[in-house]
Amino acid sequence: MAPDPAPFGTGSGDSAGPLRAGAPAGRAGQDDLVDRLVLALTCAAVDTALSGVLLFDLEPRLVDPVARIFAGILAGPAAPPAPWVMLGSTSRDEDLWTRARLRRDGDGVTFSTEPGPLIEGDRRPGPPTLIVVPDLVRLSVSGMRGAVQLLGADVAVVEHTGLRHVARPRARWLAVCSSADVGRLSLHLLDRFALRLPVAGLRLPSAERLRSRVDSWATAPRRTESVTVTDEALARVAELLGHDPSVRRELALARTARAVAALHGERTAEPRHCDAAAQLIGLPMPGPPRAAPDDGSQPSGVPPVPHRPHGARRNRGPSELPVDQDEGAGGCPSPQPLLATEPPEPIGTTSSRVPPATPFPEDEAEPLRDFAPLRSPWQRTSGLAATRGVVVGARRAGNLRDLAYVRTVQEAALHQRLRRTERFTISAVDLHSHVRSGSAEHMLVLLLDHTCRDDDWDWQLPLAPFLQWAYTERAAVQTIEVGTAHAVNELRAQSASARNVLDPRVADALQRRAGRATPLAHGLDEAARVLQRAFRQHGSGLAEAWVVVVTDGRGNVPLEVSRTGWRAGGPVGTAGVTDAFDVAGRLAAMDRTRVHTVVIDPGRAAYGHLPGRLADALGAILVQGRGELDGDSGRVADG
Repeated sequence: MAPDPAPFGTGSGDSAGPLRAGAPAGRAGQDDLVDRLVLALTCAAVDTALSGVLLFDLEPRLVDPVARIFAGILAGPAAPPAPWVMLGSTSRDEDLWTRARLRRDGDGVTFSTEPGPLIEGDRRPGPPTLIVVPDLVRLSVSGMRGAVQLLGADVAVVEHTGLRHVARPRARWLAVCSSADVGRLSLHLLDRFALRLPVAGLRLPSAERLRSRVDSWATAPRRTESVTVTDEALARVAELLGHDPSVRRELALARTARAVAALHGERTAEPRHCDAAAQLIGLPMPGPPRAAPDDGSQPSGVPPVPHRPHGARRNRGPSELPVDQDEGAGGCPSPQPLLATEPPEPIGTTSSRVPPATPFPEDEAEPLRDFAPLRSPWQRTSGLAATRGVVVGARRAGNLRDLAYVRTVQEAALHQRLRRTERFTISAVDLHSHVRSGSAEHMLVLLLDHTCRDDDWDWQLPLAPFLQWAYTERAAVQTIEVGTAHAVNELRAQSASARNVLDPRVADALQRRAGRATPLAHGLDEAARVLQRAFRQHGSGLAEAWVVVVTDGRGNVPLEVSRTGWRAGGPVGTAGVTDAFDVAGRLAAMDRTRVHTVVIDPGRAAYGHLPGRLADALGAILVQGRGELDGDSGRVADG
């Protein structure tokens, strides 16, 4: 017999109660979370409309076990697991949609193009292919576009490099994402994942107990086409979502309720199945507040959270207003009293805050995504090491990658008379491939504010660990200078690129005299532009970049003045500082796994709080530039 349609409770016998966000993850809570995970994967296996499963805050070490569980559910009992493909930041269109095949045909070789990993299993008998994305934020643009095109689609027409394929997508997607990084993803991509499940703190049980839970659904019916969704169920879906404007969320919840009803052998999806589907994905249940006990004692469990429609941002109350807006560039506190502060958080890159248990964390996240996150730049964003770098020559090819077509045709033209063929023939011995110079895998971006350096302070001492790292890693160096005395345009930052730290231009940049203007905002904007161009040009070849900013934060040139070169009458005030903080948010939104930021504070007495505020805006490490460095404070590896 199949389990009850609403098996998700609090572990105290309440089988119909909603799953409370923030409940302690005890033994019963862990069992409930594992049951929900197994049921969600089973629903995705039985219904192609629920082909996308997105798990929030899953620990990296559990990605492979959960993927194996999903592959076993797709294959069914007593069958080998379904094949699965791993996608990451280096996935290209050429690797996802097509696959080149070479076959020996008599005395020659036949070349053909076949469907790639994303669509090759559509017409193949057996279980569907499982596509695993360990980190959805770091997925390449090609992989994101593939997910948007295939997830939830009945028919997809693929045309790529001579291949035209009409696909009926059968593949299932299993993606993992941190709820703290969800603001960096496109909403179009997130909406394609019909099943979302917050799994923070998940602990898988033993293999025997896990197998028993998976086998409990092995004999359940697996056809959802015959299940009818009633009008009352659709009304319940709208009530659960709070009349959310997203139609895809309503469809996803209704289809999940239909899959739950089908797994329990029922022909009609009713409101109780919608409640079970909402509890499955961790959606808060609407309802009147629970009355307090008559005896005045505190009710057990976590107090109910008032229901708020998903998709609508919360209005801040008087006690939630920001308290940092009264501090100007002069550091003079405002006479306004502070109403309240946010809860204290530890300093560092890690945080002890519990992620929100909601299937839609993007409703509360600060949007940090690009303007067009699903559009590739014109440069190649990723590729093999042999296909990156500047072409410096050609050599005989060992494979079909990165062919030099002009050199190949030239070589074949030399032998046409000897071959005595009626048509122009290219043989395997004629193939040549490009020889490319190596591209740097590391980059150091130095933003030097010359107006913050005194005659009695040598900034090479705090910069020495970063210069040593660049020398050891053979990193490319980009120097961005603001406030130099002999600048071509003192209202703009000067930028220069060097192949390594031994370039004389790097040493010259450290010795220039200070000028009058400080276009700090334009310098930060130039640093963001340099990093974006470097990652687009080199793709996955650029593995790591350090941005070192040496400044006192006192920028006196607004960004618009640096761009246009024209300033209207009147004082600029704090516009330069404000623009610098705004541009710093763009740098903070970049990939923090590959971009590391450091702010070196020169220790000026006036406006000494500005370097710290700039470091907070950048999400950077703050290093004190003056004073003796201890043995570990200046080491890059410990940063």
